[in-house]
Amino acid sequence: MNRQGAKDAKDELLLRCPPRRRAPRLRLPVPPAASAGGADEIKLWRPWHLGGSIALAFCLAVPALGAPADMVRMPGGTFTMGRDDGPEDERPAHRVTLAPFELDRLPVTNALFARFLNAVGPRNARGENLFDDDDSDARIHKVAGGWTADPGFEDHPVVEASWAGARDYCTWAGKRLPTEAEWEFAARGAEGRAYPWGNQPPEATRARYGAAFNAHVPVGRYQAGATPEGLLDMAGNVWQWLSSAYRPYPYRPDDGREDLRDVRVVRGTRGGCHDCRPEDLRATERGRRVSRAPQAGHHNIGFRCAR
Repeated sequence: MNRQGAKDAKDELLLRCPPRRRAPRLRLPVPPAASAGGADEIKLWRPWHLGGSIALAFCLAVPALGAPADMVRMPGGTFTMGRDDGPEDERPAHRVTLAPFELDRLPVTNALFARFLNAVGPRNARGENLFDDDDSDARIHKVAGGWTADPGFEDHPVVEASWAGARDYCTWAGKRLPTEAEWEFAARGAEGRAYPWGNQPPEATRARYGAAFNAHVPVGRYQAGATPEGLLDMAGNVWQWLSSAYRPYPYRPDDGREDLRDVRVVRGTRGGCHDCRPEDLRATERGRRVSRAPQAGHHNIGFRCAR
């Protein structure tokens, strides 16, 4: 990243290490995910772009995960997906094997999604809706010819992005949406945790839930709700779009559920949200009660990217 890019970067990412490591917290500027030219000009962010002592501090503050600082590397492996004692759509429990992958540490924010809108716009070349900018629940608006996050909502998770908007943002950023199996593995772990943080029931220090309509909060607030690997906000605040179609189990990536071309297919969402019940925060919950028309945005659905 050149000096001008660093100067122009207005948003910051709060890098927090997993609570168990008790590492110091560090704020560093996040360069744009891509230039206005689009996905073909994406440049990946690495610590050495920062230079000198800042790069050294970066390396000390962030665990060596083999992934960029804004992502967490998951080792892959075989785990149990679903549960036999849960709702019908979580049955049957079955074994799934995954290759290693990386997952965003935090959900995508309004400030980051605004950059994407400035590069791409709220509709793609196929005319697919990417963002419900005319919805009163949207927190990004066009001001003086450019898309910008509403004041005070820059670090809140983006809402009102359609499934296609989440898909296209991740592609623009050189990433992709996580599959349903990847998301559950990251939240549940090979040991089969009930919740991202463990087996203890939800409470107010771990996640945002049971709150009023539209009462979402900035990303990364709930350190006590982190996974052992350091993923944050895997429960509560906003549901998260997945690449996978919402289909019965067992999960099979080769049965058509990972076909990304049809934006009319109902897609999976995971994680629960700010105005959900505590049981919706379970790592196996598939969001069967969520209103999630894929061609529209929603007040309680956001997303994070994988690679």
